[in-house]
Amino acid sequence: MSGQTRYSAEFKKETIRLVTELGQDVKKVAKDIGVHENTVYKWIQLYKDHPEEPFVGSGHQHIEEAELRKANKRIADLEQEVAILKKAIAIFSRP
Repeated sequence: MSGQTRYSAEFKKETIRLVTELGQDVKKVAKDIGVHENTVYKWIQLYKDHPEEPFVGSGHQHIEEAELRKANKRIADLEQEVAILKKAIAIFSRP
């Protein structure tokens, strides 16, 4: 085990609500729940960036990130195919 405490999405959302909706101080909320204040700021930023699914689990990705990774892989595959075809043309065009 890595020794890190894992907090549920509901716990994180409630922490964000304390800061954003109820106007409590981040430093005080962080101290009360036992995390560093930067962690609370990170949770808030994740929620702002992806309000529909802010806290994806380890090994999971947001939809946009998965699509981008898939597109980048497809581009790399196509570039490799082009390089192979160029070599084949060079070989077969020799007299």
